[in-house]
Amino acid sequence: MAKETILLVEDEKLIRWSLANRLSKEGYVVVEVDRGADALRSVEEREVDLILLDYRLPDMDGLQVLKAIGPKARELPVIMMTAYSTVESAIEAMKLGAFDYLNKPFEMEELLVAIQKALENTSLKRELSRYRRAQEERFGVSNLVGRNPRIVEVFELVKKIAASSATTILLQGESGTGKDLLANTIHYASDRAKKPFMNLTCSALPESVLEQELFGYEKGAFPEAKTGKKGLLELADGGTVFLDEVGDLGPNFQSKLLRFLEERSFKRVGGTVDIHVDVRMVAATSANLEQAVTEGRYRKDLYYRLKVIPIYLPPLRERPEDIPLLVKHFIDHFNREFKKNTRGVTHSAMQALMEYPWPGNIRELKNLIERVMILENKEMIDLSDLPREIHAQEPHRPVEQAFVLPPGGVILEDVERSLLEQSLKRTGGNQTRAAKLLGLSRDTLRYRLKKFDLE
Repeated sequence: MAKETILLVEDEKLIRWSLANRLSKEGYVVVEVDRGADALRSVEEREVDLILLDYRLPDMDGLQVLKAIGPKARELPVIMMTAYSTVESAIEAMKLGAFDYLNKPFEMEELLVAIQKALENTSLKRELSRYRRAQEERFGVSNLVGRNPRIVEVFELVKKIAASSATTILLQGESGTGKDLLANTIHYASDRAKKPFMNLTCSALPESVLEQELFGYEKGAFPEAKTGKKGLLELADGGTVFLDEVGDLGPNFQSKLLRFLEERSFKRVGGTVDIHVDVRMVAATSANLEQAVTEGRYRKDLYYRLKVIPIYLPPLRERPEDIPLLVKHFIDHFNREFKKNTRGVTHSAMQALMEYPWPGNIRELKNLIERVMILENKEMIDLSDLPREIHAQEPHRPVEQAFVLPPGGVILEDVERSLLEQSLKRTGGNQTRAAKLLGLSRDTLRYRLKKFDLE
């Protein structure tokens, strides 16, 4: 396994030889230079993992080298070595990005420990940076898929919110419509992306645990609290907190969340000090909060405080034109993940997918594509590869069983209008499926909708 490369900048030949010899024995690749200008050239020309930098050099001092390296010194660990240490020079070196500052003479073991800590610290930073880049790529705006006018409007709103200073957003929609994806996109497309994204599902925890997780607690706040703990709000300072299923919050926690949203401060459980944080709160719910307010199950003031910027995600059954796009998106995703080469789905399979009501919404569609691609190894996914519920259609009932002419008769147009309205309601506005329920073509259905002004 390749070892890290250390750039050793030392003008005293004996010291340089001694350090290089020991570091080489430890398995490091050592590049030796004796001047500041050579050090700067080496940093530009080769990959270096760490710099051991002497303070006094023939052409410039170590602080000048640090300044010349500039922002790179924040990512590239630099350990200063000097026999002319002052508090001021040490502070200046740290301000310029030095990781550590060793006084000569030092023990070799002391230097090796400092090198190990510096490299471990850099490795963690690089890993965090890679993780953030991966998250930004995964949740970038380009991953939002859809051409339905309503969903396109949502995507445009998300872009505006991400670029704004908005601190409270409410995502509403059925389970599986992609509220968690939008919350992540709002975070990673914003200038908060370098700060933490914390999420908490409110329906998964008892109220007391929910409070501890969000606000944290002080030592001794309850018998199990042997030490204090920061909550998600503190940990996410400068970033985003995503509270999923806020419609399931109990009345006691509702009031505590309202106080935080109004004052942007809170107390830890068992604490007496107000803690102020700067977080963007993205809340989500699949419940009808307006109805919950009307029924007295949800605080009206909390509802309106959450609803500063509301976003409603329509269910998949109301955007059938997006199904082919989503299918392609998920096939491409799982082709990469499973190293397969599925090209798409057959016409009959796509027709079945577009007519299915998708009670589990996009999540259900994604899970279906994943399952099929795990079990099958075909270029094209066919109707026979889909689960039974997707292509098993309920047979039409004979009309005489569904409707009996009343003794007083009916106006035929009223019956036709009622059936059109019922079919649209049952299919969530999906005209393709509504037409199938009535045994009509889609064009015929559209003609009749226009006739009764139901478009």
